[in-house]
Amino acid sequence: MLIGALVLIGCEMTSSDRAPSAVSAPTAPVPRSPQSQDLEHYYRVVQNNLLTHGLLRTDGGGPDTPFTPDTLATNFEQIAFFSEYTRGTLTPGSGGSERLSRWGGPVRIGTEFGASVPADQRARDAASVKNYTNRLARVTGHSISNTTRNANFHVFVAGEDDRDFIQTRLKQLVPNISQTELDLFRDLPRSIYCLVVAVSGSNSPNNYTRAVALIRAEHPDLVRLSCIHEEIAQGLGLPNDSAAARPSIFNDDDEFALLTSHDELLLKMLYDPRLKQGMTADQARPVVRIIARDLMGQNL
Repeated sequence: MLIGALVLIGCEMTSSDRAPSAVSAPTAPVPRSPQSQDLEHYYRVVQNNLLTHGLLRTDGGGPDTPFTPDTLATNFEQIAFFSEYTRGTLTPGSGGSERLSRWGGPVRIGTEFGASVPADQRARDAASVKNYTNRLARVTGHSISNTTRNANFHVFVAGEDDRDFIQTRLKQLVPNISQTELDLFRDLPRSIYCLVVAVSGSNSPNNYTRAVALIRAEHPDLVRLSCIHEEIAQGLGLPNDSAAARPSIFNDDDEFALLTSHDELLLKMLYDPRLKQGMTADQARPVVRIIARDLMGQNL
């Protein structure tokens, strides 16, 4: 099972919202440790097994995955109003609903790489993030862009040998990050394939102001791209998975590797101005059903 995680942190950024400049990682090849090479082999076997079983689809869904406006609305509620993990940890959530959270201001996505990541992989992944960012901007209608300066959504592609680099950057980006939260990144279990942390202000807990995603560099290309798709989308405000969501990447069954047509509609709903930050699931439910029917061209 490919597992990506979104962890919420209620850390208000200190000083300016301007992020420290990215730390340049060497472009020359850096020898990788046996631990990193073992992980690469493990994840390659996992990807091959999933593909053999017809999983990690990249077609976005089709006639075999129909869904109705009511199903879409139900899936949105489960994915947008519930969290897979307790705030600041990888402990399973309590199952209670939360309030709608998303970005109020522009999302500026920057990509950084650990020293262990080869130059050709950096080029591929940077292009993947850029293309996906452009798609998300079109889908949501929100201001989402790529940047090399003053990013507020940081995507790190890094391996086991880059842990110190990630720790240094996290302390720069979120100065009051706790040791528990730092340990999430340093001691990420092998079963967690990728991770995104969304940061909101203490005075505006439903408004994301910064996010940090970690994509394991040891993943083979498709799994790595799958992590990019899921973690950035989750970091925009879709924190949960649902076993009922199909076709969707917000489902731990690994059927789909990349953002689907269903998931695009979830993101459209998330950033629809008829929904407001801080809404409860009960408050949003009637509006969500109207939006779902609008998006699928059906009358009430």
